[in-house]
Amino acid sequence: MHRVSVGLHEIFQALSDPTRIRIVQLLLNSSTPLCLCDFAEALSEPEYKLSRHIKLLRGAGLLSAEREGKWIYHSLVKEEKYIKSVMKSIELFPVSAPSSGDLLRLNKRIARRSGGKCKEVDELKPEKIRNKESRA
Repeated sequence: MHRVSVGLHEIFQALSDPTRIRIVQLLLNSSTPLCLCDFAEALSEPEYKLSRHIKLLRGAGLLSAEREGKWIYHSLVKEEKYIKSVMKSIELFPVSAPSSGDLLRLNKRIARRSGGKCKEVDELKPEKIRNKESRA
């Protein structure tokens, strides 16, 4: 585990964006680490945009990343007492309508995983799934 030394202002600055809050909410409600394609589908945002947000959250010491082959799985850093407090305060806020939609899309995506891990990105894109279903 790589320990990052950050200031309080950096943590709150990282959490000052609605998209980054949505990323954290997904991780708080997920029992498994998530990859970039999970976030992209759940949040209906492009990967390049989410990649920047994830990098900022990692830089603030809120997320950790673990590489498995070509996939990088992200999870919340929960070891530090002050981070636990910040995460608890986020959990206490009611889930907004967009966030509940994010969670539904994430759960559908995780259900399509193979052995708990991502499949090829193209296989999981909604338009590919619709095409496969329409052929059947």
